Amino acid sequence: MSPTLIDEGEQASLAQHGMWITERMGCGGRVYHMPLAIRFDGPLDVDRLLAACHDVVRAHPQLAAALQERDGVLRLVPAAVPPPIGSEDASGREPGELVDRETSLALDLGTGPAARFTVFRLAPERHLLVFVAHHAVFDGMSKDILVRGLADAYAGLPSPVLPLAYGEAVERENARVAELLGDAAEFWRDRWRDRQDLRLPGLSGVSTRAAAGDAVDFALPADLGVAADKMGVTRFELVLAAVHTLLAAYGNEDAAVAVDLSTRTEETRGHIGLFVNELPVAVPAPGGRFAEFAHSVREELRAAYRFRQVPLARAVGGVSPRTALTPVSVSYRRRDGSAPEFAGVTASVDWMSFNQAVRGTLHLQVVDAPDGVAARLQFNPLALSRSGCETVAEHLLALLRAVAAAPDADVADLPLPSPVVDGVVEPSFARADEPAAAQRGGEADAAPYLVEVGEIWREVLGMPEIGPDEDLFDLGGHSLSITQIIAKVRERMDVELSFDVFFDEPTITGIAAEVARLREEAC
Repeated sequence: MSPTLIDEGEQASLAQHGMWITERMGCGGRVYHMPLAIRFDGPLDVDRLLAACHDVVRAHPQLAAALQERDGVLRLVPAAVPPPIGSEDASGREPGELVDRETSLALDLGTGPAARFTVFRLAPERHLLVFVAHHAVFDGMSKDILVRGLADAYAGLPSPVLPLAYGEAVERENARVAELLGDAAEFWRDRWRDRQDLRLPGLSGVSTRAAAGDAVDFALPADLGVAADKMGVTRFELVLAAVHTLLAAYGNEDAAVAVDLSTRTEETRGHIGLFVNELPVAVPAPGGRFAEFAHSVREELRAAYRFRQVPLARAVGGVSPRTALTPVSVSYRRRDGSAPEFAGVTASVDWMSFNQAVRGTLHLQVVDAPDGVAARLQFNPLALSRSGCETVAEHLLALLRAVAAAPDADVADLPLPSPVVDGVVEPSFARADEPAAAQRGGEADAAPYLVEVGEIWREVLGMPEIGPDEDLFDLGGHSLSITQIIAKVRERMDVELSFDVFFDEPTITGIAAEVARLREEAC
């Protein structure tokens, strides 16, 4: 059957919940806008392509969904504003300019739209389709599904019948998380260290928050796959091992690198949606043969893969809302086939359209396709200089070329940079547009509300005793906890808390003070 959104709303996934909270706390924005551009050369039937866009939305209605909290539960509901689908004459305009413009337009998870399609006429037989979707309803693998769906609909073919409704898929994923949560907590207990100091050439700051970004593009060695096969690892595992080796060479001890892991199953392989979870991978310092180190990375990655559906914040405490778990992260997507064909025209897809934003300090994006392995280092220019990022790219390429040429080489014999000696740079979490907590409207007396707020916290967290100044995230709180606390405060105390207060003052005292301040304002 085809997926539908039921009237009362399907429960959102935990990944969607975390992203929604991050947005509500002002930490997301453009970094969650995922663009895709398709260029058409030839006599394109624009009306037919626009109809194909409508067909894809009907087949995947989560593109026309919104996320709304109801009684402490986040649900997918039909958006009040559906995805705009239209065309525009853009003669003389540059494709990159148009992609940038579309990516900058607002996407609203609360009301919609969560996605938009625009067909630009660049010349009589030259067009550009720019699609942008919020990451909460779209992931990397969704790009292939979207393009394939558009090509089929343009050719007049029916949308494929999906074996499982989207809401059912989310229910099964949430149930799987509940089943694995205890084991996941045990697994991560000795592995997760929220260390965010960092050494990189050209580094002046560290961040795990979204910011305007820049990028350095390059291609990975063509013979990397041959080397990976000789080592008995995948290309992804080889690249991840190289990133860890490079970070260690710079002087980063036991650095964790966050990686995007797909949570898709056979039943959700054909769904457009968010089926990805970011988890950290940390390994001992590299030594001996690089192939042996790559195998240790493979073993750790595969051990973590068992818990790929469990958000780290649900398994451990102390993980505050952020757009990146660690300052350095990696996403690696393998495309098995060529781009689908659109009848009568030549179509070329930019699978790595850049949203001009970065989710942390440095992010390596890799798309592994039959025609080559494209890579991009996205970086925060306020934390890392362009020359520094270019140096990192050069060092990574030199390392990968050496490994490709000599898969059995010792780590000590590989071309590695000298340690960065300018000192460790500590993280900065503040948002540029965020007022200090003291600027919220003056101090208010929290005392009258400490007992009631404390009772709500104990109910939500399932703990008999909580100190008034204990941090919510250190207690194991997460995005779902915040939503439930806000709902209970609204119901019992007739106050609507903002999500920002949990960023600034995630304690019982802080929330009680905010309740007092809001009640004073209402008088």
